[in-house]
Amino acid sequence: MEYRKLGKNGPRVSAMGLGCMGMSWAYGPADEQESLQVLRQYLELGGNFLDTAEVYGPYKNEELLGRFLREVPRDSVVVATKFGFRFGPDGIRSLDSSPANVRRACDASLQRLGIETIDLYYQHRVDPNVPIEETVGAMAELVSAGKVRTIGLSEAGPETLRRAAKVHPVAALQSEYSLWTRDVETNGVLATCRELGVTFIPYSPLGRGFLTGTIQKLDDLDPMDWRRTNQPRFGEQALQANLKLATAVKELASEKGVTPAQLALAWVLAQGKDLVPIPGTKRLRYLEENMGALKVSLSKDDLKHIEARIAKIEIVGERYTPQMMSLVQRA
Repeated sequence: MEYRKLGKNGPRVSAMGLGCMGMSWAYGPADEQESLQVLRQYLELGGNFLDTAEVYGPYKNEELLGRFLREVPRDSVVVATKFGFRFGPDGIRSLDSSPANVRRACDASLQRLGIETIDLYYQHRVDPNVPIEETVGAMAELVSAGKVRTIGLSEAGPETLRRAAKVHPVAALQSEYSLWTRDVETNGVLATCRELGVTFIPYSPLGRGFLTGTIQKLDDLDPMDWRRTNQPRFGEQALQANLKLATAVKELASEKGVTPAQLALAWVLAQGKDLVPIPGTKRLRYLEENMGALKVSLSKDDLKHIEARIAKIEIVGERYTPQMMSLVQRA
């Protein structure tokens, strides 16, 4: 297994992380026993970097990981989780990155996970009502208290990242990045991470499963799958237009003798040693396929060929609804 470091002084993590959200939330019915098997097999294959969040469920995904973490040596796993919302009886109410909520969320996550220290603690979304300096200051206090090892941001813009880093070292920034979501290349996010020595963590590196080629129409998604209502790119007309990209990825993968998922993940891995993608899955068969991408080597010529093949393909639809896109900060 290849390992990559989180930030300048953070822990070493496997080059392929594991996003755990779908094991408990968003993508149809959950199967806890298979999810636990996926987690066990991920460690068997050399992985050690698990990604969750308070909001996944809410709470259910952290509770699932907590049951798994009781089975394994604590030092065999690097655990990342996130805070940033206020909850009510009906679910998410609003963003809340106030120092008081940072402390509350951390203590609750530690209890659910059954651990003494969170290895990487992210602000899930930037709260426009709380200066980032106040939020990061509270996170820094958690580091001093031994409750958190390193801190990170998610979907934050370059200026926010710079301001945060002046308060406390930021180990990682997580944002969506894949062959069909590449704005971080041009809006300064990826460049700022590299300027500051912040590891970039691409989530949804398979385009929420779209780049695998298994989703050809809306009915291929479970009726309860949140992609039906929260992901405009999966709307019927947009999805049909976007199949041009899925087809191109399939053809490129065939030329390379790998699966579309492996080609898409290998492309992300090839963008730099300072990236650690976290594809999510709740199925053993997909886990093993995804981990196989670590064995796929893309040369400079391969990367140029991929770029030439997909450069003129237009992606139709935003990646979130307008309400959810308003939480994505790019400044």
